[in-house]
Amino acid sequence: MPEQVPGAGRESFGSRLGAAMASRGPLCVGIDPHPALLKNWGLDDDAAGLRRFSLTVLEAVAPLAAAVKPQVALYERHGSAGIAVLEEVLAAARDQSVLSIADAKRGDIGSTMAAYADAWLRDGSPLAADSVTLSPYLGFESLRPALDLAAETGRGVFVLALTSNPEGASVQHVGGSDSVARRITTAAARENARYVGNLGSVGLVVGATVGSALLDLDLDLAALRGPILAPGLGAQGATPADLRATFGDAYPLVLGTSSRDILSAGPRQGGLREAAQRTLDGLQGQ
Repeated sequence: MPEQVPGAGRESFGSRLGAAMASRGPLCVGIDPHPALLKNWGLDDDAAGLRRFSLTVLEAVAPLAAAVKPQVALYERHGSAGIAVLEEVLAAARDQSVLSIADAKRGDIGSTMAAYADAWLRDGSPLAADSVTLSPYLGFESLRPALDLAAETGRGVFVLALTSNPEGASVQHVGGSDSVARRITTAAARENARYVGNLGSVGLVVGATVGSALLDLDLDLAALRGPILAPGLGAQGATPADLRATFGDAYPLVLGTSSRDILSAGPRQGGLREAAQRTLDGLQGQ
């Protein structure tokens, strides 16, 4: 039976993502229109090139991916024309029945956080995605407007917890056995108690290349009962075998994310689809 959102009577994001991962596999494809990739595809670094790139990737990988993740900054750099393309991409993802994760990394307080939530999670918003990435470094509770609106509308969030960039440790690892990352993980797990079923709608972002950090910080991600977005497959160095070793018992929650490794196989849709299939096969242990 579909997992319902408390008080809203809607199937939750966690339920929908869990079903997609079960039927298609645990692959998320990042749609990252970097200028160098546009150039390699023979496209201009403008809104028209952005649109061609994005819709080509989406059409190629939608049958294989549980989710796609447009990198919002790479649309914002084109101004209003780029945002219009992003709106079109999010709408096209809905039409092609693939879940979307807006990689916006938003975080603020009070009415400003509420406005960010309204942009990415409100029914009828032109930027409404199935989920959005959030930064909790003004305090986890500062995310409350997004957490509550996501629950109300059947959408989800992915909260930055343990990133693989070297600078991240200077904040996320602070506290040792009571680290910032552990507090974020515990808070997210607590939020998922509002959801029935196997998978809650409050996920975490944990880099695929964090290595031993989960053990070093004694993080029990299996207790999260929410999805784990793990960017870093392929071009950033992580392999599916690395993900299995890093996440251990939590691996069934992991949505492995690959961007450049798949995108560099374009502009042919066949090439993109083959690269996505290879990554998916690796994640499924084939």
